[in-house]
Amino acid sequence: MDLQKHTEPDLRKHTDLRASDADRDRTADILREALAEGRLTAEEHSERVEDVFRAKTVGELEPLVRDLPAAHGTGSAGGFAPAPRRPAPGAVPSVADENVVAVFSAAVRKGRWRVGRRTHVYAIFGSVEIDLSEAIFEHQQVVIKAVSVFGSVEIRVPENVSLRGSGGGVLGNFEVDTLDSGEPDAPVVYVDGLAVLGAIEARPKRGKLIEDILDRVGVRVNAKLRKHLRY
Repeated sequence: MDLQKHTEPDLRKHTDLRASDADRDRTADILREALAEGRLTAEEHSERVEDVFRAKTVGELEPLVRDLPAAHGTGSAGGFAPAPRRPAPGAVPSVADENVVAVFSAAVRKGRWRVGRRTHVYAIFGSVEIDLSEAIFEHQQVVIKAVSVFGSVEIRVPENVSLRGSGGGVLGNFEVDTLDSGEPDAPVVYVDGLAVLGAIEARPKRGKLIEDILDRVGVRVNAKLRKHLRY
């Protein structure tokens, strides 16, 4: 029996199948996971996502994730994987989307507000409160850079996000309660800070959760991409 004559047509039939929305969504999820793990840069991720929503067949989708472990069942999707200690390279810009400043005063950011990818906070002989418990997360990785000089910065996050900290104090206190979400698509908040004769504190706010925010944003973005790329 000539096996080649039987396997080649079968392979062609599989790769020539028209890709469904579910096929594209699965591929986009693998790419998003690879970005969060640092396997892809932000530019590579953007290019591949564009190709995902241009793809017409399964065969056009497969090369986009062929070099990623999750596509072969060897990724971390099958079990718990802690959030990375640092953001993926290129995922968060160096320029702040928003600055919150308190000099001999107090500043508060709370309620239903849209969190940028990077926020800079400065408390100079003043106090700043950043409350993310009701905020809208449109990005999976968020950086808050805090500087406190004879002041205080207090950051509160929902219980079901991941929280990471990197910083220190000079005759001051820098304290971040490390938190891991059990949800692989949950936002990760990175707090970088320096406290000079001051204090910086970040911890979860008990009883506060975000629900399906990334899913809702992802559906909206995917719909816009499909509309733009198909027509």
